[in-house]
Amino acid sequence: MGKRIISQNRGRGSPTYRAPSHKYRTELKHPQVDENTTLRGEVIGIEHDPARSTPIAKVAFENGEKLFVLASEGIAVGAEVFCGAEAEVKPGNVVPLGKVPEGFLICNIEAKPNDGGKFVRSSGGYATVVTHEANKTAVSMPSGALKWLNSSCRATIGLVAGGGRVDRPWLKAGKKYHKMKTRAAKYPRVSGVAMNPRDHPFGGGNRQHPSRPTTVSRNAPPGKKVGLIAARRTGKKR
Repeated sequence: MGKRIISQNRGRGSPTYRAPSHKYRTELKHPQVDENTTLRGEVIGIEHDPARSTPIAKVAFENGEKLFVLASEGIAVGAEVFCGAEAEVKPGNVVPLGKVPEGFLICNIEAKPNDGGKFVRSSGGYATVVTHEANKTAVSMPSGALKWLNSSCRATIGLVAGGGRVDRPWLKAGKKYHKMKTRAAKYPRVSGVAMNPRDHPFGGGNRQHPSRPTTVSRNAPPGKKVGLIAARRTGKKR
């Protein structure tokens, strides 16, 4: 008997493919404030969270709350941050999109007002405010796509700390191993063409090649559903 292919095993939901969320610090969200209130806070620590590759800042707010927030570049211990409609537009502050001038860099953007922040949260990431219209704001996302959002959605001014992460080499396999242990991913992974034919549809042969077309039907059984699933087209675009 061969073994289950990776896509089958992942569907079972075993610990191998499950994110170790018990190691994560907390869910990062903007603090909840009233529409006409501006909340002041002080950064009391910069810490590491296994859930992400960017540092997080621990902020003590004047209402007594201590929250972890996504750290923007330039934030340090002792810095003051403000959250609210009247907050100054400077790195680290949380401001509604409608108050951010065009051309400013922002991160940790809300998809809907007061949802805490959903977009542009990875290290070094940033979006750009393009233009304002009545009750909506156009934002250029890191992918280049233009997204229209409610002007009441909040965002952090500046770009996410930890930029340049992907420019550094791993240097040794152990560092990559420990990084992948914090993610919902299997590592290391063996390619299908390197396996035996009993273990993968692309296995076997006198060299490493799929031996069959790599496109597969959407209705293929789980043990055969590998490659380009329900592909509309293949090959290089000309």
